[in-house]
Amino acid sequence: MFAGHRADYVLLGVVLFLVLAGFLFLASASSDLAKIKYNDSFFFLSSQLLKGLLPGILGFCIGYFMYYRKWKKLSPILLLLNIILMVLVFTPFGFAAKGSYRWIQMGPLSFQPSELLKITFILYLASLFSSVPVKRLKQSWASYGLFLFVSCVVSVLIFIQPATTMAVIVIGAGAVMFFFSGASFKHILLTAGLAVVIVLSLAIFTPYRLHRVAPFLNTITSQIAPSLALKDASADSFHVNQSLIAIGTGGIGGVGFGKSTSKYSVLPEPMGDSIFSVIAEEFGFIGSLVVIGLYLMFFWRSSDLMLHSHDDFAKLVVLGFSSIIMIQTLIHIAANSGVLPFTGVPLPFISYGGTALAVSLTMVGIIANISRHTSSSKL
Repeated sequence: MFAGHRADYVLLGVVLFLVLAGFLFLASASSDLAKIKYNDSFFFLSSQLLKGLLPGILGFCIGYFMYYRKWKKLSPILLLLNIILMVLVFTPFGFAAKGSYRWIQMGPLSFQPSELLKITFILYLASLFSSVPVKRLKQSWASYGLFLFVSCVVSVLIFIQPATTMAVIVIGAGAVMFFFSGASFKHILLTAGLAVVIVLSLAIFTPYRLHRVAPFLNTITSQIAPSLALKDASADSFHVNQSLIAIGTGGIGGVGFGKSTSKYSVLPEPMGDSIFSVIAEEFGFIGSLVVIGLYLMFFWRSSDLMLHSHDDFAKLVVLGFSSIIMIQTLIHIAANSGVLPFTGVPLPFISYGGTALAVSLTMVGIIANISRHTSSSKL
């Protein structure tokens, strides 16, 4: 089973650098808030270490040393267990935070089952799509129907938490896998049509979701055609305006580590949803470019691995995991930069969040195992 290749150390080095940099950025973004709230400047760092990094190292080791094809047989069971955990969120085992039911508490252990979907859903789709030859997949309504059914179940459970952006990330990555696995044009058109219907339905039946997007749309309208804007866009766009101010304040080289002023009160979730703005303010355009470059390097190495793999399951797993990380990164940076509506999306490997970090490192472990069994152009 073991082909004798070494892991892609460039990819692993990029991830290691991002994780270490993440603790550095987190120390700056969270220390003052931790001191005020818990009288411990290292509270959030300690929590990220114990609830994120340590479980993440364990998950990475499991993914790294477990032969990747074993995940194919386990994927249906893992996804079913994950769906059960998603349902348990709405029972006494679950609890709400900031108005959303996303957490499960089991003794001292608390985690977000929706984060686990980044692994289980991707593994299941990789197994499904790799089990059907491309020619049959283009004609197979059964496989397409199963893909839609599972995606709908997962989407509904995420939407009712609610966690709209998580659904966009997970289902978006699944759609990328579906497209590259050889889906027919008619399946793609039908899927796009269903997506439009779902988006319109959410806007009609859950107005608060539309309300979150409205300030962004109103801002664009006010810039292109001020006479058509409903009202002063700046009133509803406070968060993104503060993010842009923080990014602009950083200039070329930044104001210096720990010297951000925006993180104290005006930025929402400076250690999570807005951490890129803190990075841009303290390390400037150059520091921001380095961070973006690291994510692009991660995508490059993942793409290289995918192209050199001769196993369809391995290709789809790498494609799915890298799509999860890159879609999430794109949304986070774009939202902080005012290019997309401001949403609560953490920056992979960097933002505060134990479950998210543990899941990301587990995905990297599985990718590394695939690289050990793939002859790619490792530099």
